[in-house]
Amino acid sequence: MRAAIATGEYHLGGETFINRHIEHLFGGNTVVVCGRFRGDNPYGKPYFVRRDGLSGRDIMVAPWWLLRNRMTHGTSRLPFGEARHALVKFLREEHVDVILAEFGTQALALAPLANELSIPIFSYFRGTDASKAIRTERMRAAYRKMMPRLAGVFSVSRFLLDNMAKHGISHPNSTVIPSGVDTRRFAPQAKVPLSFLAVGRFVEKKAPMTTLRAFAKATRDLPEARLDFIGDGPLLEPTRALARDLGIAAKLRFHGAQPHHTVRDRLMSTQFFLQHSVTARDGNTEGLPTAIQEAMACGCITVSTRHAGIPEAIDEGETGFLVEEHDEPGFAQAIASAIAVPDPAAMSARARHVAEERFDNHVLLKVLERHIQDALLLDPNPGDIPRTRTSA
Repeated sequence: MRAAIATGEYHLGGETFINRHIEHLFGGNTVVVCGRFRGDNPYGKPYFVRRDGLSGRDIMVAPWWLLRNRMTHGTSRLPFGEARHALVKFLREEHVDVILAEFGTQALALAPLANELSIPIFSYFRGTDASKAIRTERMRAAYRKMMPRLAGVFSVSRFLLDNMAKHGISHPNSTVIPSGVDTRRFAPQAKVPLSFLAVGRFVEKKAPMTTLRAFAKATRDLPEARLDFIGDGPLLEPTRALARDLGIAAKLRFHGAQPHHTVRDRLMSTQFFLQHSVTARDGNTEGLPTAIQEAMACGCITVSTRHAGIPEAIDEGETGFLVEEHDEPGFAQAIASAIAVPDPAAMSARARHVAEERFDNHVLLKVLERHIQDALLLDPNPGDIPRTRTSA
């Protein structure tokens, strides 16, 4: 089976879950349909760029098509004109059997065309696309129109499916499959005592300053404690300034954005992983953070929040500790509780065991393939619109 992986930008090194599908789904028999190409094709895949500039003719007819698509499908994202012809040609010449749209917003752009070409299309919801993206009724209506066109829906967490269902957005063939982690590459090593790590962009959703203040309070009497931050973003410099103001700069190391292998190497020897995820003011949430799954695979004791899909990963008191969003005193106490665990090696081993059972991406990839194949066997022509092969 040959699959087209639809994504917003290609290639983004940090999108490990998408890159894994591009490289390995159905034995690597894949092509890429992306919104923008970033100049790097590390897997040597055939690729098509949807938003590679409009021809002069398409610019002339764009207002009509944008209005028509908005009225018909609830979104103006759909390809049209010469760009649409080129995409149809690509999908046919590459003999694409199925489309996996990574993020619901990519499925919006491609579902009608996939239906017309009788190519089954699935969507994978991962976070923003099922939280921030559906704050407007316009987007919710577009998703509702899209759902019957899909052969199935995948989500990294039950939370995201439930969040969409609250707005009347659902699909009868919906499956939770976490993004997963390579448990062979992410594995525990000897832990550095009182080592802490936080990974992620310095943005509101990650609440880095809450993490910093809670760490400072919990380790006030532990001068040997060290916290490493990996990531960059608009809140990086304010967080650095806060560390200086609190007088704990010597206990912190800010590494900026780092390659994935650097994150892995740090996780393997880190004892505690911190992630105070919160719902941003614009509604943006996590799905089920890959970093937490990677931390558990490396045997880190995780301290996080009851946010989005995180409680689906952490067994409280068994593999880590959770508090409510924005509960800074509670987060400090949870860090202190993690430090005081009587047998940290045993908790570390339980975290590793859970990761192997729930988040092994080799297993999850096979689960994804099986669900796609089963859906197509049950309904080889999914979608609610009669379709014929179009001449485009």
